[in-house]
Amino acid sequence: MPSSPETESRPGAGSAPTPAAPPPVRSREDIDPRGRSRDRSWPPQPEPLPFPVIDNHCHLDFADGDQALDVHDHVARAAAVGVDAQITIGSDVEAVRWTAELLASESCPPSLRGGVAVHPNEAALHARGADHDGNLLIGLDEAIAEVSTLLRGPGMVVVGETGLDWFRTSRDNETARTAQIDAFRAHIALAKELGLPMQIHDRDAHRDVLDVLEADGAPERTVFHCFSGDAEFARACADRGYYLSFAGNVTFKNAGYLREALAEVGLGQVMVETDAPFLTPVPHRGRPNSSYLIPLTMATIADVTGTELEQACRTIRATTQQVYGWPEAVAA
Repeated sequence: MPSSPETESRPGAGSAPTPAAPPPVRSREDIDPRGRSRDRSWPPQPEPLPFPVIDNHCHLDFADGDQALDVHDHVARAAAVGVDAQITIGSDVEAVRWTAELLASESCPPSLRGGVAVHPNEAALHARGADHDGNLLIGLDEAIAEVSTLLRGPGMVVVGETGLDWFRTSRDNETARTAQIDAFRAHIALAKELGLPMQIHDRDAHRDVLDVLEADGAPERTVFHCFSGDAEFARACADRGYYLSFAGNVTFKNAGYLREALAEVGLGQVMVETDAPFLTPVPHRGRPNSSYLIPLTMATIADVTGTELEQACRTIRATTQQVYGWPEAVAA
């Protein structure tokens, strides 16, 4: 059941209540209003994993589902199936502030870490000074400066998501294109300055993303979040030492190219994520997503790479810990 809006007792906490985490700042339908007609019931819990993994990219600042879940609910449901730690990503100014507040609060679960950045599509909006509804926004330089400050706070383990997106923002729009590239370069510099890994959002922009990384020099640990390329692009990324993170869309019937990409590179530079509340894996595509559904994605990853599920989990967990400097002690 969802938690109360105030405080809630947790197993092992005795009679002392756990402080309530900050509530989500938006719903999934704020991004895609068409989703209001979908099945909003939470999928059933899958079989637990034989060895725990880390969800290295989710968005806990979003609300979804017919039953409200708070941060502690998501963490508890995930832990019950062997997903014992998560990285929550804030990718617009409001979510960036929310993520920093959560990680600095007494209510933050010990297994949770985070990352922040100005999403490429948000960068284009900051450059023009207003969002899609005409609400005024701070300038792009100011937004990136705030990200830089908050990345130095507690619990921050990654710069992201940043990159390029020519799907929602036209590459032919010079102002928007320049803003995305400038923001991407600024985040690359931040990751190097802070010694943090960087998560890349790449949508319909493969060649341009590689060009920027090659021109500026990629951070030592560079992750293609929700990898979206084919086998050739996967090989190009792996050969450069980058990491590929696969989400629930690798299970989709029409995503054979993603499975080919995964098969091409194997498990050595691969991680797993949800991108929740989006990209819910089959057989629950379209319904609400949360870290507890990662076992469905892991089953596909193991199958595609011809690996026993436990070994796939062990390999992916080790890679995730190495990339994010994640000691065993923070997983609970």
